[in-house]
Amino acid sequence: MKWFQKAIRLPAVPRGFHLITDLLEAQLPELEEIEVGLAHVFIQHTSASLCINENADPTVRHDFEQHFNRAVPENAPYYRHTLEGADDMPAHIKAALLGASVTVPITKGRFNLGTWQGIYLCEHRNHGGKRTVMVTLQGQ
Repeated sequence: MKWFQKAIRLPAVPRGFHLITDLLEAQLPELEEIEVGLAHVFIQHTSASLCINENADPTVRHDFEQHFNRAVPENAPYYRHTLEGADDMPAHIKAALLGASVTVPITKGRFNLGTWQGIYLCEHRNHGGKRTVMVTLQGQ
């Protein structure tokens, strides 16, 4: 059994849902050494999240953003955590709903996602900056 762990710094992106599958694979040549295993991807931030979903139609990303903005609005009168801007508390709630990590099977040196699946960086801040994910690979 092999274990490998690496921090990957993601480029700053605007608020929204961004596919990062190809970027992760490009930064993980170690994937090629694993015939069968798992990749655990964990984001080290509380105002961004990760998820797996549709990777082909960009309108899905738009619809996700619209839905979450309606479900978790900015400037709600009941928020107490407001010192970091109107988008901060909603970003924390969205991140809690979506989660901080995804686990993906590895088969023959590649992520074994479904035909229409991709890994998303879900940026919930207007100016979140560069994000870091910690990737742990295990397998043989």
